[in-house]
Amino acid sequence: MKSQIIEQLGQGDILLPSLIAEGLRANDRVKARLSVLQAVAGRLRAPDGTPFDLTQDCRSAGLDAVAMETLASHARVVAGDRMMAPGLSGLLDAVWDDMAAMIRPVAADDAAAGEAALRRLDAVRKETPLEAADTMALAGVARLTGLSDQGGDGLHRLVMDLHKALNRLSETHAEEILAGAHVFGLRKQDRAAVEAFMRGLDSTRRLKFDHPGLSTVASQSEGRLTIQNDIGETDAHVVVIAVEEEAVTVTYTDVHLIRARFFTGLLRGFAVKWSGLDRKSADGLGEDGVFYLVTGRCTTPDADSRDTFLAAVGASLVFLIDWNKARKLLKAWIPKADAIRLLDWAARERVGHRGFLELGGGAFVAAAVHHATPTRIGFGERLDEVLGREAAVEFLKTVLRVCAEALLDGRTARSARDRVEADLVGRLQRVDATLLAIVIRQAGLARDIAAGLAHFIAERQAGRRVDQALLAARARHIEEKADRIALDARNEIARFDADRSIERLVNGIEETIDELEQATFIASLVPETISAELLAPLGQLCAAAVTGAEAAASGAGAAAVVPEGHQIDAEDALGAIGRLIEAEHAGDSAERVVTAAVLGGEFDMKTALAVLELARSIERATDRLAGFGHLLREQVLADLSR
Repeated sequence: MKSQIIEQLGQGDILLPSLIAEGLRANDRVKARLSVLQAVAGRLRAPDGTPFDLTQDCRSAGLDAVAMETLASHARVVAGDRMMAPGLSGLLDAVWDDMAAMIRPVAADDAAAGEAALRRLDAVRKETPLEAADTMALAGVARLTGLSDQGGDGLHRLVMDLHKALNRLSETHAEEILAGAHVFGLRKQDRAAVEAFMRGLDSTRRLKFDHPGLSTVASQSEGRLTIQNDIGETDAHVVVIAVEEEAVTVTYTDVHLIRARFFTGLLRGFAVKWSGLDRKSADGLGEDGVFYLVTGRCTTPDADSRDTFLAAVGASLVFLIDWNKARKLLKAWIPKADAIRLLDWAARERVGHRGFLELGGGAFVAAAVHHATPTRIGFGERLDEVLGREAAVEFLKTVLRVCAEALLDGRTARSARDRVEADLVGRLQRVDATLLAIVIRQAGLARDIAAGLAHFIAERQAGRRVDQALLAARARHIEEKADRIALDARNEIARFDADRSIERLVNGIEETIDELEQATFIASLVPETISAELLAPLGQLCAAAVTGAEAAASGAGAAAVVPEGHQIDAEDALGAIGRLIEAEHAGDSAERVVTAAVLGGEFDMKTALAVLELARSIERATDRLAGFGHLLREQVLADLSR
């Protein structure tokens, strides 16, 4: 099939060396078959003559000696001058096929000589008719296998002439191995270009691992160097490179349109003018016989630019082997566009995807996911839905790199999986850290409200008026914003199937904000004149709330990096938790002072109720922060124990 595709591309000259080799093998088969015919006819004419044994000759030519012996042993004379033998019709058909194989390289080198040989063969076939199935005249066998005394043409003479032509072609196209490529008839100036292509090919060849492919043939014809690489085993997957004086033309065919586009993208660093992707067809190719062809021409004004481009083409080919298989497996974990982007990265970084496939492909990833996070990522769940789109791509980059490195370094699949599992666990921990960042943001909003209350009390202590309605409106706006953040956080926690302790932290800060917003609402209703003995403990309450919110933010920030193994961050987190408890105690004490002052003093009902409710709301906020601290402590200790 690949030979048919190359001929369709108008690059038949690259096939000439293999056609010559096949023609010489066909020559051996024709001669062995004619020897069998000649010997059988001779024995039928003289049954008492010397017996013959052509077993070794048949085997040397690659023929089935048993079939030839069956034909000879069952041959007989019928109607006086005719020979009948089982398999005679098939033998003659094989002779004509072998003759066509001998003519093919002659025609590839010289179309006129090939046409002349075909005409001679057609004339011989017309003179050698089968009178019935497996039956022909003995005289016909003599004409077929012998030389005419009058010097006329015949099959034997045609075989001799074609054999001479094949020997001449074989001398002209003598094979040589150059830098790993099979080369034929190269000129001195062609060698550097072939070596450059093979340098590129060899720089990445090892990334195909045990997969067959990447064999290269190069030949020179009519002043043009042609390099052909078979890439892998896929039908119609061929690249043919024509090297001319100031340009290199790349012709690429593929049954997968999307992979053809990918190939052109691998060479985007060069000024290649690509044709459109043409849809072609070939009989016997897949279900519909369709393949795609693209041609690119790169101007190369000097040998250095030519060799650089040829090396890049050679280096890119390994990344096309099993590309579509890898793409299908990867898009089970990430979107299709990201799978292609990932494969492009793997090619540019000289990582490739064959190592990933060698170690099991999708099954390798699934096993790592199951062992590392059996409760976080469910069966059939895509990684981008759990880690986020970019994080999922980055994780799979690690997978491809680790698989390639493991095979190249001779490490076990288990060691590769251990590295991948560790990376996945780390990424999930970073997801948790991202969610803790939301908690930090919430704590900051709680501090904003508490600081607003503290400012309100301080201004009252200084005898200055405060816009109480504006204070309440601002706190309400912050509380609404915090609600939206909490809702988004819960959605993210559910999407990532994150540790539920983080959700409890979110809830704890949200409840704190609700208490502080309620306190601000009450503050907006208190009378303008409040005695100093009430304002002082209220100020202490507000200070405790501010301190607690700040400790909650710093504690969450330190807790976010504890999984990375920083002991000092664990100490910072636990220290912040201690400050939260101290703030709660300070809030309790200040609230009791307020209560005692109200109950022991002579205040009007409105002032007494307002001050008591304000103090209780702020104190409840410090209680919520203390509860948050206990939850945070559990989170830190759990991370330290992992």
